[in-house]
Amino acid sequence: MRFSAPCIFGLEGLCANELRFLGIEDVVAENGRVLFSGDWNTLAKANINSRYAERIQILLAEFEADSFEQLFDNVKQINWEDYIGVTEAFPVKGRCLSSKLMSIPDCQKIIKKAVVTRLSEKYMLPWLEETDAVHQIQFLIMNDKVSIMLDTSGAGLHKRGYRAESNDAPIKETLAAAMVELSRVRANHFVTDPMCGSGTILIEAAMKALNIAPGLHRYFACEKWRCAPKSAFEEERKLAESKIRKDATFRAEGYDIDETALATAKHNAELAGVADRIKFEKRDIRKFRLNDGFQTVITNPPYGERLLDIKSAEELYGVMGEKFKRQQGKSYTVISPDDDFEKIFGRKADKRRKTYNGTLKCQIYMFFK
Repeated sequence: MRFSAPCIFGLEGLCANELRFLGIEDVVAENGRVLFSGDWNTLAKANINSRYAERIQILLAEFEADSFEQLFDNVKQINWEDYIGVTEAFPVKGRCLSSKLMSIPDCQKIIKKAVVTRLSEKYMLPWLEETDAVHQIQFLIMNDKVSIMLDTSGAGLHKRGYRAESNDAPIKETLAAAMVELSRVRANHFVTDPMCGSGTILIEAAMKALNIAPGLHRYFACEKWRCAPKSAFEEERKLAESKIRKDATFRAEGYDIDETALATAKHNAELAGVADRIKFEKRDIRKFRLNDGFQTVITNPPYGERLLDIKSAEELYGVMGEKFKRQQGKSYTVISPDDDFEKIFGRKADKRRKTYNGTLKCQIYMFFK
C-alpha cells in the first residue's frame, strides 16, 4: 500500500526522517505531506510512533480531473471493496485548491456517488446500510490533480491522550515535539520551559527522551475495520513498549505565573506517565535563572496575537534576551510569529525554521552557539 502522512508546513523533513528511522521504505517528503509504502504493520507502526505527522492516510489513487465525469470515472475504478465492508460507513470530505473543480459539496457528492455505484455493483445490493465502522474518505484537488485517501487515524495524531485539559493558547503536540527534536533532546538532557502553560513542550520532551511512542495508549479508526488485521497493531504496540528507555536520566522543570495552568500541567504529565521526570513551580520569567551544567530551554511565549498585547509581548522578549545568556552548554529554542523577535531579543538566531502554529505563520528560533 501507499500511504500519505500530512504534517504542519515546515515539518516535512522531520516527519520523513522519523519514518526512515522506523525502517519504513520509499519515503518521499512533499509540501505538507510525506509519502511512504508498506503493509498493515507499516500503517500501525506509523500511527503509533509518529511524533510529527497529523494523521496517516492510505493513498488510494492520484489522477488528473477537470470535469465531474472524469472525477466520477476515476473514483469508481478504485478497489473500494478491498477496504469497505458491506455494512461499513464511508463519509466523504476534502479540499479544492486552484482547480477547475472548486465546489467542495459537488465534489463530495460525485465521489460518494462513485463509491456507492462501485460497492453496489460488487455487493449486488441496491442499498448500502453504512451502520458499522467508519472509513473516512478524504480528497484533495489541487491544480486539477486529485488525491483520494482513506484516513486510518480517526482523531488527529496530535491527540496523544494525555491532554485532558489545556490553557487558553496551547501549542499543538506535533509542533511541540518538533521543537523538542530541533533542540536535539536526548535521554540524559535537562530541559526547562520558563513559560510552560499546560506543560505540552516538557511532556513531549520527556516522551522523546524516554522513547515513549506518542500513540502507544490510544486507538485508531482503522482498528475497527474488518479488512485491518488486529495482529498488526498488537505486534507494533508490543514492539513500541519494548523500546521505552527506562534507564534514561532525563529531567525537566516548568515554570509559569498561572497556578491553574501549573495544576493542569501536573495532571497532564501524570496522564502521560512522565510526572516523575518533571517538576512544576510558580515563577515569573523575570526571576528565571540558569542552572549549573548542560541545560536545554524550549518555550512558546505568549505573544500579541495569542494572549498578550504586542507591547507586553515585546517587553517579554527583551526579558528573555537578558535571561537566556550565551553560555557553554546552554541552548534556547523559542517559537514566535514576530518578525522583529531577534531584534528585540538582542541577538541573531543560530538557526531558524519557518512553520505554522495553528493559522499563525511562525518561526522557530534556535540559539546554541
